[in-house]
Amino acid sequence: MPEYPKGTQKLYEFIAKNIMYPEAALENGTQGTVVLKFVVEKDGSIGEIVVVRGIGSGCDEEAVRVLRAAGKWEPAKENGKAVRCYFTLPVKYRFV
Repeated sequence: MPEYPKGTQKLYEFIAKNIMYPEAALENGTQGTVVLKFVVEKDGSIGEIVVVRGIGSGCDEEAVRVLRAAGKWEPAKENGKAVRCYFTLPVKYRFV
């Protein structure tokens, strides 16, 4: 499976540090989980990002923006060779 550099915990730290709660979502009280599906290419770049489950109010677009800003990943390997691989990522929005 592909992996974010330094692990999943670092990915979630990056998301928490960089994601912004959209103004419309704050006004509407929108909370929930945006589920993104994407391809980690052989070179570690991210492509084909699709919102599998969205919550609206700008949250879907913000989750995609932050994923694009996350940089390259370690690609999946099969028999020692890098391969393309789909990855699913939940991004949670909640008030704290």
